[in-house]
Amino acid sequence: MLVPVVDPSAAFALTSQAEIVDEVTLEGQSLIASGDYDTDFSRDTFKITVEKVAAAASSAPAAGTPDPGSAKAIAHAMLEDRGWDEKQYNCLVALWNRESHWNVYAHNKGSGAYGIPQALPGAKMASAGGDWATSAKTQIVWGLGYISGRYGTPCGAWASSEERGWY
Repeated sequence: MLVPVVDPSAAFALTSQAEIVDEVTLEGQSLIASGDYDTDFSRDTFKITVEKVAAAASSAPAAGTPDPGSAKAIAHAMLEDRGWDEKQYNCLVALWNRESHWNVYAHNKGSGAYGIPQALPGAKMASAGGDWATSAKTQIVWGLGYISGRYGTPCGAWASSEERGWY
C-alpha cells in the first residue's frame, strides 16, 4: 500500500511503502491503519506513526455439516483445499447468510451487488468464469479469492462485516 501524506500548507507529499492493509482511515492530522507493521515516518514538523492494530476477534456460530451438492458443500470443500478450518467455514457461512442467504441470483437493488458473495458489480465475477451469473461454484471461487486478497480469511471478512455491516 502506498500511503500519501500531504501537508495542506506546503507543496510536498511524503509517500511511504508499507504492507497491504485492510483499512486506512484518515482523521484530521492522524493516520490510523490496520495491518501487521509498526513504523514511524518523520519530516520537518510532521511525524507519522503507523502502529500495529490488533484485529478484532470475531467468531461465528457453528454452521454444521452442509448438504451434499449444495453451495455450502462446494464452499466447504474449497476451504479445505485452501487449508482453512471449520472456524473459517463457520465465518464464511455467517457472512454469506447475511449477504445473500447463499442465493446465486441475489441482487441488491440499492447497490447493484450480485450473487452469493454480493460482488459489486456482479460482472467482475466473470474473472472466475463465464457462468458467473448462474453458477454457485464460479461465484464461490471468485468470492474466496476476494476474501483472501482483501481480508486474508473468511473470519477476517466476518469481523469486518460485524464492525461495519458489510465486507
